[in-house]
Amino acid sequence: MTGKTILRAGLALAFLFGGAQVAAADEGGEKASAPSLGFTISGTAGLVSDYRFRGVSQTDKHMAVQAGLTVAHKSGLYASTWASNLAGWGQFGGANMELDLVGGYTHSFGKVTADVGLTWYMYPGGSNLTDFAEPYVKLSAPLGPVNALVGVAYAPKQKALGNFSNTTYSYGQSWDNLYLWGDASTVIPGTKLKPRAHLGYSKGNPGLGPNGTSVAPTGSYWDWNLGADYAVAGPISVGISYVDTNISKAKAAYLQPNFSSTKDGSSISGSTVVLSLTAAF
Repeated sequence: MTGKTILRAGLALAFLFGGAQVAAADEGGEKASAPSLGFTISGTAGLVSDYRFRGVSQTDKHMAVQAGLTVAHKSGLYASTWASNLAGWGQFGGANMELDLVGGYTHSFGKVTADVGLTWYMYPGGSNLTDFAEPYVKLSAPLGPVNALVGVAYAPKQKALGNFSNTTYSYGQSWDNLYLWGDASTVIPGTKLKPRAHLGYSKGNPGLGPNGTSVAPTGSYWDWNLGADYAVAGPISVGISYVDTNISKAKAAYLQPNFSSTKDGSSISGSTVVLSLTAAF
């Protein structure tokens, strides 16, 4: 997918979202008014050259269309949903789509903001034992010019995370999963450029789950990415990220052929550059 194609698609998305906002706010030439209930609605829609979940491609190293919507209340409660197409990496079936349902609560303690919630990972119409729940806790705060965040997500034992692989210790048992991560971002003064960095650690099922996938391939591994976003115009931004993991070919050997791209047989957790185009509203 060329940069021009991505840009045209992003402009179209921004036009549609912008038009929807104008239509809602300006009917008959007058700005619509409604009593405030303390709710705000925000969302994003975009394209990525490869959907990487914790460093592992979920789209067979192909592009993905993604969108999300969040409804937040002034009390700190919020609910959101996010979706992306999928391909390769095991078999989820159905619509080959990931649909995340999220509910949580945020509260600030001085400069520190706490965010506690739960993500329900769904795969509509998919195979049995695909959905799983993952509670999380995040803490964020400004550190000088840098916005920093640390988080922990722990999914308790569930069949969807179980071990169904061809290993001596596999008998379809439930498994849990732990993910620890840290993020940092900043804005270069006088520019629209926002550099960012991410480091994560996964620990869970060392085999394959019921549908030939695993949230923590090889049992435990590190993932990281370095990148930047640039605000092009209004709600549109473009991004670039270098993504990688420490999963070696030797460690992933027992995950084959699921862990290889159908394009060229390369690892779906190898280093790559991901391009993105996002429209926010």
